Amino acid sequence: MTTKTSPRTKPTLASVARQAGVSAPTVSKVVNGREDVAPETRARILAALEQVGYQSPQLRRTTVEAGTVVEVVIDVLDSAYMIEVLNGILQFAAAADVEILVSVTGRGNSSLPSPERRAQRMLDEGRTGMIVVTSAFSEAQLQAFRRRKIPVVVIDPLNPPSADVVSVGATNWAGGKAATEHLLDLGHRRIAYIGGIENAECNQARLHGYMAALMARGITVDPRYIVSGGKFRRESGVAGFQELLKLDQLPTAIFAGSDAIALGVLSEAGRHGVRIPEDVSLIGFDGTKQGAESVPSLSSVAQPLEEMGRAALRSVLRQARGEFPDSHRVELATHLIVRDSTVPPAGALKG
Repeated sequence: MTTKTSPRTKPTLASVARQAGVSAPTVSKVVNGREDVAPETRARILAALEQVGYQSPQLRRTTVEAGTVVEVVIDVLDSAYMIEVLNGILQFAAAADVEILVSVTGRGNSSLPSPERRAQRMLDEGRTGMIVVTSAFSEAQLQAFRRRKIPVVVIDPLNPPSADVVSVGATNWAGGKAATEHLLDLGHRRIAYIGGIENAECNQARLHGYMAALMARGITVDPRYIVSGGKFRRESGVAGFQELLKLDQLPTAIFAGSDAIALGVLSEAGRHGVRIPEDVSLIGFDGTKQGAESVPSLSSVAQPLEEMGRAALRSVLRQARGEFPDSHRVELATHLIVRDSTVPPAGALKG
């Protein structure tokens, strides 16, 4: 004899367990997307769930817009890039009546909860989905969230995630090519590239765009002018410029893989009496407000950072509603901003 739940009684895991003839922990495994349940048992539990009308926290999130909570995971909030991406997320969240929870991992923090624990906590606390703007989660770690059908979007990932994870980025190759072409059009031929994390997909794309622009003009790529900074931060610009100073001939222009790197170059050049742009032209990548406010103001390839944040949150909410994304890889267009830090090389004829 089966037990039926009264229409006035809210279904519970215990009532589903009685209906299916299993334990409540086994029902919990099925509800939370765990795979260690026999297929026949899983089918019986799913039938019981449907019969009693039980909805997991995840399902309740997708049908109730009010109280929607999305977690944003970042390393640290200490860069113009991160601030502008987060601004875009918060702007869209305010318009959509979505609550944003910012979770800071901290670089090199070994005491973080495992992805399995974090994913389970998100289910238990009824959060709608997650936006990842950090290198802390690898592709293997993201599987913990996918198994529980938690919507996840990765912004500017270091490496391309699997085909079923939505990622948002910019046209890095085209942007790298545009930055280098701008310097070439000014008359520069000795152009260096100071990059960030060497194996990061975005860094490789910017570097290849730089190389493509040089080769298209018949200029041999000089490996001495390609420097890996290791990070998309100011210290990479400082260290990269120090490496270039060791060469017999300093480049007349530098393309930096981020605005932060470019600002590091700017400060280190000043320490060595190298004038920007009179001695060396300098262009960055990101289009941040910090670059616009530097002296001289920084030419840069602007990423639509706020729109990237908005696009990421929009995609999380669409996935939560059960909508299939138009594309799992969203690339937003970059555009060149010419300011005071790039001029023709000394002695070049204008026009």
